[in-house]
Amino acid sequence: MTGDAEDTRLRVEVRRGNPSPDELAAVVAVVSAGYTQESEEARAEENRRSAWELSRRGMRTPLRRDIGWGRFGG
Repeated sequence: MTGDAEDTRLRVEVRRGNPSPDELAAVVAVVSAGYTQESEEARAEENRRSAWELSRRGMRTPLRRDIGWGRFGG
């Protein structure tokens, strides 16, 4: 293989048995169809914020510097 994007050759390695060309063609067709279906259905998950993150957003308020720090404030 040359590594070109247009190179679509398939390599099948038979490790046991002696399948006929028809049997190999059937296996390639089934695997190819399954791969095509899976790649069409694949979707990247959106980076959504969890309910915990959304609820914490309103809980955080900025520090009030005008009221000091208890009895140590001035």
